[in-house]
Amino acid sequence: MTSSDGGKHMAAEIAEQPAVLGGLLARRAEITSVAERVRDRRPRFALLAARGSSDHAALYAKYLIEVLLQLPAGLVSPSTTTLYGAQPDLAGVLLVSVSQSGGSPDLLEVTESARRRGALTIAVTNTPGSPLEQAAELAVDIGAGTELAVAATKTYSATLLALYLLVDAVRGGRGEHAAGLAELAAQTLDGSAAAVAEAVRRYRFVERVITTGRGYSAATAAEAALKLAETSYLAARAYSGADLLHGPVAAVDEETAVLAVTSAGHGGAAMREVLDVVRQRGADVLALGSAADTVPAALRIPVPETAEEVAPILEVLPAQRLALGLALARGGDPDHPRGLRKVTRTR
Repeated sequence: MTSSDGGKHMAAEIAEQPAVLGGLLARRAEITSVAERVRDRRPRFALLAARGSSDHAALYAKYLIEVLLQLPAGLVSPSTTTLYGAQPDLAGVLLVSVSQSGGSPDLLEVTESARRRGALTIAVTNTPGSPLEQAAELAVDIGAGTELAVAATKTYSATLLALYLLVDAVRGGRGEHAAGLAELAAQTLDGSAAAVAEAVRRYRFVERVITTGRGYSAATAAEAALKLAETSYLAARAYSGADLLHGPVAAVDEETAVLAVTSAGHGGAAMREVLDVVRQRGADVLALGSAADTVPAALRIPVPETAEEVAPILEVLPAQRLALGLALARGGDPDHPRGLRKVTRTR
């Protein structure tokens, strides 16, 4: 921490996450009751509406729905409703609107419109009684408590867990893979501290970062890029490992740092070819995840191994700490990033 104590809110909220996750797990029955309503309606496919960090959580939920429920799922473009007035038939559709504040006008309008057109609507939010929660038929409270830092940390990981518990309960699961996540989150924060500090020293002066992952971990790569951009003002871009090889890899060179999310499972295994290519182009690779030790990299940040479907809940924790550390090392205050407010209102 700097002498001016910059970033104190972000640091505190990162540290709160094991307790927040534990509290959410203790309320799993509330989420199960929502899941039962979904199961009774037997949706034919799912749509997810979100912005910012919540959009990355929605991407994670898209993988969960398609893999665990075997339902097609897509991310909504809110402007098709708010700007163009599209009114598709949504009978038999599940719409999940994800918003930490529950106050974004575009997500509110999308949710209201979808409900009128026959969708089963669920609001996943950190603000009980918010306009979004009132607009939706069902609601899941992530229960992360007030978040003072502009950069979302505890609300993001809690949203991931809430979405996992919801989807798992819809398929009839009992949250077995999530049961120990509070303890594992504490282990992740403690066990990765030295590696994160070394990464801060190594990348303090870097200006161009690519973050990449596959499968469930694509959401972590997207969230890591956002955190680096909004707190450290880095030119950070996120790509799935597959998309990176389809053109953007041409921009990778010796001046590029690559944050590669590689956890045990199909997604992590698919990243090996990607990292072979970027290493050949001279990139400096930082591997993060439970499979980080299995891939070529200049530095590695370890994460305890879990079922692949819940790995993003742990992966993001050291990525948040990295963004915090780099922001402070570069002379910034991540609690007050320039030009940003806690709640962004778009239409």
